[in-house]
Amino acid sequence: MSMKKILYFFLGGVVLLMALYYAFIYFVPYSEGVRSGELIKISHKGVLVKTWEGEISQGISGAQIFAFSVLDKDREVIEKLKEYQGQYVKVDYTERYATFFWLGDTKYFITNVQREQSPHFRN
Repeated sequence: MSMKKILYFFLGGVVLLMALYYAFIYFVPYSEGVRSGELIKISHKGVLVKTWEGEISQGISGAQIFAFSVLDKDREVIEKLKEYQGQYVKVDYTERYATFFWLGDTKYFITNVQREQSPHFRN
């Protein structure tokens, strides 16, 4: 076997392993759940790659902050988050084992959002 063939097999194996790792991170969730709180931030940030990032305050004093990301393909979720800024919301999320810089800053990705009545101001 020539050195060129060995190099091709090695590079092919590395590419295959990287593709499998990416597929695992992207498609296999670590957990799924629901959180609620006051939506205190939604922004489109980054220098080379812009991602959608947000925060929900889950306490009276804002001591517990849930930071999350939203994939660019979830346009409806992004628009609702912008509309609900400053209000009490409930979000569905998927937690991944890890993330990549082009997907978002956090491992938590919001898949749905709805406005809720704040438990602090119920009748």
